[in-house]
This record gives sequence, structure tokens and C-alpha cells, in this order.
Amino acid sequence: MSDDPALAAREKRIKVMQALPFDGQAYKRLVEAGLTWLRTNQQMVNALNVFPVPDGDTGTNMVLTMQSAYNEIADLGHHKVGDMAAAVSQGALMGARGNSGVILSQIWRGIARGLAGEEVLTGANMAKAFADARDTAYKGVVRPVEGTILTVTKDIATAAEAALKETDEPIAILAKLVAEADASVERTPNLLPVLKQAGVVDSGGVGLFLILEGMLRYIYGEPLDIPTMSVQPMAAMNMEEAMHAVEEGQDFEVVVDFYPKEELDLKPFYDALEEMGTSIQVGEGDGMYRMHIHTPLENRYLPIDYIMELGTVTNVAMENLAAQMDELNKGSDYDRLELTNIEPGEIAIVTVSPGPGISRIFASLGVAAIVEGGQTMNPSTQELLAAFENLPTDKVIILPNNKNIILAAQAARDVTVKDVHVIPSRNVPQGLAAMLMHNPEGDLETIAEKMIKSLDTVHTGEVTTATRTVEIDDVKVETGQVIALLDGKLVLAASSVEEACLSLLEKADVEEYELLTFYVGADYPRAEANRVGDLIQEKYPDQEVEMQDGGQPHYQLIISIE
Repeated sequence: MSDDPALAAREKRIKVMQALPFDGQAYKRLVEAGLTWLRTNQQMVNALNVFPVPDGDTGTNMVLTMQSAYNEIADLGHHKVGDMAAAVSQGALMGARGNSGVILSQIWRGIARGLAGEEVLTGANMAKAFADARDTAYKGVVRPVEGTILTVTKDIATAAEAALKETDEPIAILAKLVAEADASVERTPNLLPVLKQAGVVDSGGVGLFLILEGMLRYIYGEPLDIPTMSVQPMAAMNMEEAMHAVEEGQDFEVVVDFYPKEELDLKPFYDALEEMGTSIQVGEGDGMYRMHIHTPLENRYLPIDYIMELGTVTNVAMENLAAQMDELNKGSDYDRLELTNIEPGEIAIVTVSPGPGISRIFASLGVAAIVEGGQTMNPSTQELLAAFENLPTDKVIILPNNKNIILAAQAARDVTVKDVHVIPSRNVPQGLAAMLMHNPEGDLETIAEKMIKSLDTVHTGEVTTATRTVEIDDVKVETGQVIALLDGKLVLAASSVEEACLSLLEKADVEEYELLTFYVGADYPRAEANRVGDLIQEKYPDQEVEMQDGGQPHYQLIISIE
């Protein structure tokens, strides 16, 4: 046994774990450990967003997918590892959110195939499970991209097969897989140029590594609640997600902006904050730091006093979480929409909408169901399925209206007996253009084909605030700048929304189009939007300019160019 006390404790723990059967209940504990470690480092994964737009939610999507998987097995008493793996697969599928969550669910599905009928986990069936995971994940993506979670899955499978030549002991093999996953993640920028441009590794691959590392940490007896220390771009801090994770005893939300006197040492900083509360996030921008924490009532001033010792506090915000949650639980505008009643045999349209104003427009065009979601809040397979499963028709069309929701929509299609078509709308203007082709009494195949063709009749502009400093496609962006995207591609950075809009429309050659519709975001003043609209109408007098309340978060304006 090692002379190092920590290593000696690990060796002792491993011997204890090796003496226990790796059956279904052990598998459950491993899944729970993977979920816990991923959740602990969730914001670090979110911060690996490649593009400077507010959609850094890979960590959140993977956590919610894993949470659904664990919820499926939490109360199960299965002792066969194959039975437990099948339940994990089902839970992951129904809870899958975003592209990363759907691919993760396919990995669990492949693992379940490899362990089907097995009593306990062994080195041999473990290698087979990861080989099946690789094959299933790749088959689930129409155009697989290397340098992503898919590549990491493939490398893990290869490592499992190689490890089996040396040992049949599951813990030893898992240790090799964790090491390979780590190395594979580090290689992702060499395979995907956009990662190298942004100076990050693939976030989905990191999420998968953390799940496996969490399992190994559990086996070693290491803590799962101390995060890997990280600082994310300040604009990427997801306060909305933190609100959804309020635990009992978290009475106040405290946010402090400050300039440290010296270089901030993250570990003691986190350690001190963990004594005061939970849901800790730390962001950085231009030398200033933002600290976010949830505290009990009696601790609400402690983070402020502590940070004042470290540097100069420039701003403090404090909110009563209990009062905010009561307000959130009253219901949303989505619950009060008048939707179209569908008769048996008619075509029902299910659409995803990022804001109440946009939802009202979809409702006026005849949709049967609206699922709340968008760029930073991807609905799950189960939520999409629930939207149409009880409608009195077997003919359904889904409009995802976001590239990161398409896979979940397809997963919902694949688990229902209804005839469902997924129109690959990547944004709201495309979804609205598709709705103009809708005829509830028409032929399902014909209407779906018309909707798909309509996607190319509209161009989409998006104006938002950059969440990271990066250079992509020769466009240099600083955190906090206003940026514009045209059909999903970053095209410019500007100092104001007005400048971004005018430059974006110039790049889009709007003189060749007739109608410009601006959907105004929830946090962008309508008066300011009207002012920008007047300037655009003045510059483009031959085009019709319309302003609509969109209510979408994060994006000041979404622009439809037709």
C-alpha cells in the first residue's frame, strides 16, 4: 500500500468497491455520481460556448438530460445491470434537451444495447457497451462533425477495446477511459477549426468527460460537490438558470461587481463563498469580476463584506428569491394564449417560441400548441411530445425554430405512433414563413414539403450582445459589444444596436427585398426600437418596415427579411 495517505485511502476504497458486484444498483450509483459531478461543473461547461451569442447552455442541457435519466431509475430496484441501463436510456431520451442532450441520450442508448441481458458490469461488456454507444451516437446524427462529443465517444470506445487486452477489471478500464476522454477533449480544437479560433475545447466532449470522471471520483471516494475552479465571461453568466435551481434555505440572491486589488486566487475565493451559500458563479470582463451567490437570510451581507476586503466593490444587487419564485410560479403568458382547436384528421402545428409576443403571432396563424423555449432554454423530448400527444389528430408538424432544438423534435417524432413531420426551421422568421403554408385540412406530405421550401424565402438577422471575446471568420468581437448575425453567421460587431442594424441590413442587400419585420426583445425599450425603425425606414423608403413585440430574451432584435 502507498505511503501517501490520500493514495492509501484510494487504494483501500478501490478494494472495497472491487469486492462488491457491479450490478444494477451499482450502475445507478455511478449514474448519480456522473450527474452530480457534471452539475457541479455545469457553468464551466456552459462557459465553453464557441460563438459570442447567448446560447452557452451545453452544460445545462446535459445536466437536465442526465437528471431525467436519473429520475427514471431513482426508485428502481433492478439488480441486473442491463435492466438498469435500459431505464437510464429511456429517461435520457425523454429528457434530452438541445443537440448535446440528444447525442448524450444516444450514447446511453448504445450503452444499454451493449449491456442488454447482462447481470453485472465486466470489462468485456463495458467495452462492447462503449462500442455500441459510438455506433448509435454517430448514426443519430445526419452529418457527424469531428472534434465534438462524437469524437470523444469514438476515442473512448477505442480506448476500451485497447484496455481490455490488458485487464478485465471494470475500475481499471474506467480509469483508462477517463484519461482518454480528457486527452480526446484536448485534441478537439485540432479537429474543428472554429474551436481553435475561439480558443476553447468542445463543450459537449467536456460534459461527457465530467460524467465519466464523476463515476471514477465516486469509486475513489473523492468529493463530487467542489467545482473545477473557473471564470466565465461575465455576459455568459446564466442568472435565469440559477433561478430555476433555488434550493430550500436559499433566501437571497446576491450579485457583486468588483475590481480585485491583486490577481484573484479562485480556489480560496470559492472556498470562502461555499461557507456562505450555494449556486456560486464567477464571471470576468475587462478586469472586473461579478460574483453571484444564493444565501440564507442571515448570510446575505457576508459575501459583500468578504469581497470588500479583496478589492473595490462597484455594484451590489440583492433580490429576495422567495418573492421572485412566487411571481414566476403564477404562470406565464404562454398559458393564456388562444390556440387553434384541431379536429380529428386535421394537421396540428406545434411550434417552439422564445417570447410571448412571438407566441401571439404564431397563435394568430393557427398553431395548435406552443412550447416555450429558444436559444438558452431548449425544450426536452418529453415536453415536445406532451405538446401533441393528446391532440385529437394523428397528423402533426413541428416547427423547432432553433437549430439546437431540431434533434429533440426528431427524437419526439421517433417515439410516437402519430405521423409527425419535423420542419428544420432554424429561427423564428423561418417558422413564421412556414406557417403561411399551413392548411389544416390539406395533405400532410404536401404541406410539409411546402413548409420546407418556404424556409429559403426568408433571411434572418439577429442583434444581441457578445458573451465572449473571440475572432471568428475574420470578425473580431469583444465581450459586451453589440453583434449581428445573418442567417446564423456572425457578420459584424458594433458599438450600438442602431449601428449593428444598419450595417447588417447593408450586408443583407435589403434593397432586393420588400418587407423588413423587427421583433423587439423583452429587454429592449420599445421607444428605442421605434427610433431605430424610423431611421431604417428613412434609409430604405422603398421597403415596408414593421415593428412587432417579440418578447424574446437576450436578443434586442430579430429581423425577418422577405
